[in-house]
Amino acid sequence: MNASRIELSLTPALYEWRGIKENHTTVAVDILRATTAVCAAFQAGAEEIVPLDTLEALEDFRQRGWMRAAERGGMKIGDAEYGNSPTEYLRHNLKGQRIAYSTTNGTVCMLRGADAQRTLVGAFANIDALTKRLLDEPQDLVILCSGWKNDFSVEDTLFAGALCQRLLDSGLYSSTHDAVAMAMTLWDACHGDPYGYCLEHASHVQRLIGFGAEEDIKFAFRQNTCPVVPQLKNGTLHI
Repeated sequence: MNASRIELSLTPALYEWRGIKENHTTVAVDILRATTAVCAAFQAGAEEIVPLDTLEALEDFRQRGWMRAAERGGMKIGDAEYGNSPTEYLRHNLKGQRIAYSTTNGTVCMLRGADAQRTLVGAFANIDALTKRLLDEPQDLVILCSGWKNDFSVEDTLFAGALCQRLLDSGLYSSTHDAVAMAMTLWDACHGDPYGYCLEHASHVQRLIGFGAEEDIKFAFRQNTCPVVPQLKNGTLHI
């Protein structure tokens, strides 16, 4: 059996230029904080989450009785019940809750990857469970980083490097993609300490520290805190 291929889109703006376009899985990544928060919400019991790319779309879901989560520029927006904080979700019992969710980068990234045959959500919070899913059901793979407003981000690329390393080590995947090689080099450079590396090198970490989100930052780099694998189907995330 031929190994499944891996490509990496460092920002959503690059996704349309990928080489792998047919019969593939896309893993959407926004470590700080949307994909980490989605994993946390499901870990706390959420039933389903709808990612949205505009704040205006939230109103329809409010009228239908859904909880709303909204963030722009790192800050919770308006009268939404939740923002973009994974640790906040874990402090609540969300059993049975349905959440309409819109963020600056992460939900845009998830929706951009929705054209794949299978669209999954990835974070350090679920890296082992995600790796197992991808190894149990190998398929050509595009890892899609949300970055920051269509620009590169260190934290998402570090995660991509960690995930690629695991998949390539299995022998079930292969890659000749330059971005994959670069991401794995960056992962090697952090010596297993993505939190410490990002404290020094990631601009979004400094942005979130300015908002007092240190707890979320530390949580986002911890592995396997939320061992769920959210999947986007027909516009809705489920586990």
